[in-house]
Amino acid sequence: MDGFSSDFSPSGPSNSGSGKVDTGAIMEQVKVQIAVANAQELLQRMTDKCYRKCIGKPGTSLDNSEQKCIAMCMDRYMDAWNIVSKAYNSRLQRERAKM
Repeated sequence: MDGFSSDFSPSGPSNSGSGKVDTGAIMEQVKVQIAVANAQELLQRMTDKCYRKCIGKPGTSLDNSEQKCIAMCMDRYMDAWNIVSKAYNSRLQRERAKM
């Protein structure tokens, strides 16, 4: 072998020597990775949209109006993101309750 082990190998921490994989720990890792990916996507989209809206001529610094525009755009984008997320989560909960 090459001397590396993964968390999914028989000697890894998710095993406890019993031959069983700790699915709870794996699910938690997946949830964290999804949350990080969502945060990165939010930041990227917000940056793209607000940059296009607020920056007329790129330069070495932002003038006062560009700074205000960026701040307000990001605030509005976050507010909209939160509203959509709450509505989406609420709908998911209602759908799960029907099952």
